[in-house]
Amino acid sequence: MTTRPTQGGKKRIANPAANDDRISPKLIGSIVSVGSLAFIGILTETVMTVLFPELMVEFSVNTATVQWITTIYLLSVGVTMPVSSYLKRRFTMKSVFVAAVALAVVGSFIMIVGTSFPVIIVARVIQGVGSGIATPLMINIILEQSPRSKVGRLMGVGSLVITVAPAIGPTVGGAVASIWPWRSIFVIVIPVIVLISLPIGLKCITQTKPTEAVSLNPLQFLAIIVGLAGMILSLNQGGVAVSEGVSGEPWGRSAAIAIVSLAVGVAALVFFVWSSRRSFSPLIRLGWLKDKVVMLHLIPYTLLPMVGIGFGYVITNLAQLSLGTSALVAGMLVLPGALIGAFFAPVGGMLYDKHGPTKPILGAFACCFGALVLFLGFSMYLTSVLMASFYFIFGVGYALGFSNIMTDAISGIHHEFTPDGNAVFNTALQFGGAAGTTLFSTILAIAQAGHGAEGTPVYRHATAVGGTWTFAVMLAIVAVSWIMLARAFALNKARMEQRSHTVSTSSGTGTARSRRNEVRVRSRRRERGDKSPYGEGYGR
Repeated sequence: MTTRPTQGGKKRIANPAANDDRISPKLIGSIVSVGSLAFIGILTETVMTVLFPELMVEFSVNTATVQWITTIYLLSVGVTMPVSSYLKRRFTMKSVFVAAVALAVVGSFIMIVGTSFPVIIVARVIQGVGSGIATPLMINIILEQSPRSKVGRLMGVGSLVITVAPAIGPTVGGAVASIWPWRSIFVIVIPVIVLISLPIGLKCITQTKPTEAVSLNPLQFLAIIVGLAGMILSLNQGGVAVSEGVSGEPWGRSAAIAIVSLAVGVAALVFFVWSSRRSFSPLIRLGWLKDKVVMLHLIPYTLLPMVGIGFGYVITNLAQLSLGTSALVAGMLVLPGALIGAFFAPVGGMLYDKHGPTKPILGAFACCFGALVLFLGFSMYLTSVLMASFYFIFGVGYALGFSNIMTDAISGIHHEFTPDGNAVFNTALQFGGAAGTTLFSTILAIAQAGHGAEGTPVYRHATAVGGTWTFAVMLAIVAVSWIMLARAFALNKARMEQRSHTVSTSSGTGTARSRRNEVRVRSRRRERGDKSPYGEGYGR
């Protein structure tokens, strides 16, 4: 991908948040418009999972086939998010927003009129691309246009949008399915997008940075699509293969697909990284990942959604298959912790703005750790009340801390590479969520295998045992993530102390000499064509 100056690049566009500590009404409107679009996309994704039985009957497909409605959606979202960095630099935010709106409306319309399963799959692809554009756009607007002292708070609001939708999705899906046809969900969605999201976005979204005349590298674009699609497909088919194997069904085909997808995905991602490091202006600039502190944020940001998103599947299935509750009651067990907990996300952002990252983030996930200890300790004696109570503790802690991980990591990256960091972190979030659901469903399937029919006491006990295994894995994931984050904060603290010591020892005549040396170094970098203030190769 090559870059050249444009006429727009000659014009200086002021960022009102740079010198103003207030949150402007236009910024609020921008977040509402794009956030509502992202919210609707995530909501419809989680709603569809509840409608699987009805869809299987209508389209005459089995369980393995109907799951492609969510799998293809996750694939589409996953392969679109990495391109958000290119879209951010190439097009205006308002143009990108309008494209996301158009995709959401077209996809929803096809869902309404579609009468065959392949047509529904096409609609889900279109909707997935729209969501893959909308979510990073919302984060980019917050990171780029928010006052520096309010970034944590507004990132918490963005996290609220992302976490509330999957929390209420199963409940909304169950309620709608019991009253109206499933297509009515999309009949409701279109007017909301066209009459609320679109007008507010057109009025409020502003461009604070000039666009660049960048061209898309087709090989890198293809590599990132094949790589992420292969990895997500491998996870999905690997889980299917294990489930088929433990239930006595033929599993060879699914296992073969999983292995081939994994090999192709890894090869494509290796090629993408290799190509990006040798390209002057790659699709996603990855040089900032060399920073150990950033990597110690990115890995937990990938691992923790395995627990946060996977919990919705685990609790609803344990409630139905172990406790014998109805689907509606099972969905309601998740609702208080996910919905009320999500409203603590802006509170977590405020704590981050006031106290920095260490105490708010580590304290929040210590709360999550404690909730999982309770789940594990009572795993064989859980009731609906205990399950809802323990998940409420987890949901509050998760909401308080999770969005701050990305906020803190992105704040350590030079602003030039913020869109690239946003693309990578959002892709990691999607991948982690998909991996978590697959992992935990596989663990439960292994525990249930060979223990009679569903509903029998033996089967219910086996499901509870599977829950114990699942909670142990979740506990390990949260513990590893907490240790990595603590290490990141310790390294960053040592780095800041070292910089402070360097500054204090370079006072007096040494300061003037260091400034002359810095000017000389920057001049040499400009002569080499290196635009990054961090040195050659930082953004590659």
